[in-house]
Amino acid sequence: MITETNIILKPEYAANTQFIKKEIADELGIATSRIVDFRINRRTVDARQRNIKISLGVSVGIDEPLPKEEDESDMFSYNDVSNARSVIVVGAGPAGLFAALRLIELGIKPIVVERGKKVDQRKNDLSIISSGVWTPDNDESNFCFGEGGAGAFSDGKLYTRSSKRGNGNRILHIFHLHGAQDNILTDAHPHIGTDILPSVIKNIRKRIENCGGQFLFETKMTSIVIKDGSVKGINVTGKHEGCIESNAVILATGHSARDVYAYLNANTNALQCKGFAMGIRVEHPQTLIDSIQYHNPQGRGNYLPAANYNLVTQTDFENERRGVYSFCMCPGGEIVSAVSHLGEIVVNGMSNSKRDSAFANSGIVVEIRPEDLHDNDALAGMRMQQELERLAKINNGGGALTAPAQRLNDFVKGKLSPTLPKCSYQPGTISSPLHFWLPKMISKRLQDGFLSFDKKMHGFLTNEAIIVGVESRSSSPVRILRDKESLECPEIKGLFPCGEGAGYAGGITSSAIDGERCAEKAALIH
Repeated sequence: MITETNIILKPEYAANTQFIKKEIADELGIATSRIVDFRINRRTVDARQRNIKISLGVSVGIDEPLPKEEDESDMFSYNDVSNARSVIVVGAGPAGLFAALRLIELGIKPIVVERGKKVDQRKNDLSIISSGVWTPDNDESNFCFGEGGAGAFSDGKLYTRSSKRGNGNRILHIFHLHGAQDNILTDAHPHIGTDILPSVIKNIRKRIENCGGQFLFETKMTSIVIKDGSVKGINVTGKHEGCIESNAVILATGHSARDVYAYLNANTNALQCKGFAMGIRVEHPQTLIDSIQYHNPQGRGNYLPAANYNLVTQTDFENERRGVYSFCMCPGGEIVSAVSHLGEIVVNGMSNSKRDSAFANSGIVVEIRPEDLHDNDALAGMRMQQELERLAKINNGGGALTAPAQRLNDFVKGKLSPTLPKCSYQPGTISSPLHFWLPKMISKRLQDGFLSFDKKMHGFLTNEAIIVGVESRSSSPVRILRDKESLECPEIKGLFPCGEGAGYAGGITSSAIDGERCAEKAALIH
């Protein structure tokens, strides 16, 4: 007999196979000896009460073994497409890579055009950025541009609420097939980690190349070739200068490709200003977050993961109510520079698979709506992002990538911080009155938001914590219009705006889902 059940255990028992088996038997009212086999399908930490519990969803083989799981290599059909017709994919982030994989399944050759470098070469350039130096190579090789996109060197969080748009479980299996760890298939909030994700991305690229797909790295799209309202290809510059021909282009360039927005804005009416969010990064000692979330001054112990949090509130400013919320929370992580051009300061967060650093960081951002902007054209939000990033640069003390920072409680009280606590941001921080120079519509709402968060997580508001500016790339401020059914740009037949940069996704998994959907529609173009 094969059945499924759910059991709830103390953390130390959930780490012991024999305890799990005994609890299953007790839950089902059978002898332990009758359990031939069991498999954990879902693992969730419940930290809402002082007695922390681990919930396990399990499949159980009673008096017989469980059937063998389907081999992942049999789930997907990746055949040779060397001589098939081609579709151009612009961008090798999650949306672009998963679009390319799906095209191969559909018998089409993907030509992936990426302005940045391969992921291994990116590592070298990112180490230079982390040292606080910016070189000309970094203009196209940084935390935003290059193989894997902005998600390659991040926490690798794979949680999404986009189940209505596609199959998130399928995306997890593809990541697992290409080298991600087993627990992404069972954890309620799976993540891969920045130490593992680059090798997974490289394996995906090798899969695409082995099937006949093509990658053109250090090659930037400069324009789209259009004839009679239809795509005929793209013009590129860089290592592979010239024109690449195809009657279908999947545009997956990411939220930081501002030159693409500028080009489309100048040549089409396909752009629309959309809501987005901006704010700062806040970083606490991980031990403090553990003690708050696990209701234990001693922290998490040996059996619980580094604690995270998810905070949201509504704040008022000048009679306008807006959301303030945590974004991309990285337990056991570090703050990194997400600068894509010299003359700006942008920060983001990442963590390794073990989430074992001494710090916990999160973006805390304020909802920005189109009506909050001074202008009403499509690029108004992008310009606001740029203005905030330039302000951070002006207030960074003159260092190339030094970030302006302030103790959290000082920020809320409107006080300058004479000293700063230790911070994971490697290029370094400098004390700066963020409460003063951030736009009031952001700073006042952040101050109120932190007061609210401290009521939900008592001890969150502390001068042990540091805020670092600015977190401005949480989402795209621009949407590239597309038809709801065909997913094509209404003005340009065969152009498929895709992923986070096009305004249709908000993370690795949702971008991958959108990439697959666009590939399926692009396959219909002949």
